[in-house]
Amino acid sequence: MDVDSVLLSRFQFAWVVAFHILLPAFTVGLSCYIATLEFNWWITKRDVYRRLSAFWLKIFAVSFGMGVVSGIVMPFQFGTNWSRFSDATANVVGPLMGYEVLTAFFLESAFLGVLLFGRKLVPQWAHVMSAIFVAAGTVISSFWILAVNSWMQTPQGHRMLPDGRFEVVSFFDVIFTPSFPYRLGHTVSAFLVTAGFVILGVGAIYLRQGRALEESRVMVKMSLIFLIIMVPVQMVIGDAHGLNTLKHQPAKLAAMEGLWESGTRIPANLFSIPDQEEERNHFEISIPVLGSLYLTHDPNGYVRGLKDFPREDRPPVAVVFFAFHIMVGVALLMFALVLWGIVQFARGRIETSALWLRAATWAMPLGFIAVIAGWTTTEAGRQPWTVYGILRTKDSVTPSLTAADVGLSWLLYMLAYLVIFGAGFFLLRRLVRVGPAEVAHAHERDELDTKTRAARPLSAVSASPGGATRSVSDDDIVPPGRGRK
Repeated sequence: MDVDSVLLSRFQFAWVVAFHILLPAFTVGLSCYIATLEFNWWITKRDVYRRLSAFWLKIFAVSFGMGVVSGIVMPFQFGTNWSRFSDATANVVGPLMGYEVLTAFFLESAFLGVLLFGRKLVPQWAHVMSAIFVAAGTVISSFWILAVNSWMQTPQGHRMLPDGRFEVVSFFDVIFTPSFPYRLGHTVSAFLVTAGFVILGVGAIYLRQGRALEESRVMVKMSLIFLIIMVPVQMVIGDAHGLNTLKHQPAKLAAMEGLWESGTRIPANLFSIPDQEEERNHFEISIPVLGSLYLTHDPNGYVRGLKDFPREDRPPVAVVFFAFHIMVGVALLMFALVLWGIVQFARGRIETSALWLRAATWAMPLGFIAVIAGWTTTEAGRQPWTVYGILRTKDSVTPSLTAADVGLSWLLYMLAYLVIFGAGFFLLRRLVRVGPAEVAHAHERDELDTKTRAARPLSAVSASPGGATRSVSDDDIVPPGRGRK
């Protein structure tokens, strides 16, 4: 092992996770939206909810498949690139990852099948419950993954054995670490906001094009009402998460703020270029006292600076600083866009405001950008540790690993992920271009075909008037409400 293999292993893992996290960032919120649509259809009987559910369900299925494929390689990297980490933390991390599969993945997979193919085969209440179980599965999956990450950030509930391994003393303490409730709330709410902006953007596209008007109005209205509530909630949870970080990971928070000197009444650093070697900021633009006010909720609050920590224990300041500021900036931009949309909606101009509709369309990636920036802040801010304050990153890598090994595997990962995500994006774009009504009609045809074949498991045949048999074709299946021509 050499220094380059450590750095390359970090880059490779970052590449894999950065792509993978885009999928749960979308599917967690989307599954909750689909469950809401199914419930609304069950209660109101408005067909628009059924059409929207079928439309977004197709998009969810593609995204879920991409998430499974892109995420399955991450546990393998623990063994190939991070064997020392895996060996040391197996007693802690292993059970939590196993619980994620047993309680979440199986739940999602089983009921997703019912959701996709069972609308005509099960009672409506069962179909609604399937949607709720799928949504619950995505949230439970986030619960376990974030429990692992939170333990790595603020470890507790264990003891160290003489051979350097972690032994669990209390699983309750391992799961519910000091940072876990804040990280869970902040992350899941970010996922919900991310999906909300995608739904809002798709609705805006259809309104601009003047098609699927009933569906697009419902999408825009539901997402705007949800986002005007959830975006501020997400910010409040983020503020509480920051207070927790100040208490348990002060070096990370100092890097987030680009703060070198400890003190009270510190300024809010709006922009600067941190210089880790010279321990100062270049081109700093700041607001006096505001830093202490929002970091401690006290204008005279004391905040520790980076110089309080040994150089070898400091995170990469520039990476953490810019990632954090991008996350905050994007969050403020999203809030402004939602406020603008609410004003337009209240004035009855939401469908005629071409500028806002265009802005909402271009805002679809904002949630993903914020999630990536937030994840970078969290993970880069934990450095130089894998288990904060206990196990260093350089001591976690597989000893026999070489830079050439990592470089080659990283190149293969790049190619594979570009193909997977390229194909997935093509399918998603095609579904959006087709439109909700058409996708729902095609989905209904598939379900009717499934029902017909289920009634004839040995051979898909039907009796002709003359007593002979013939194959059942798509032309025999007439969508409800449409007669034969």
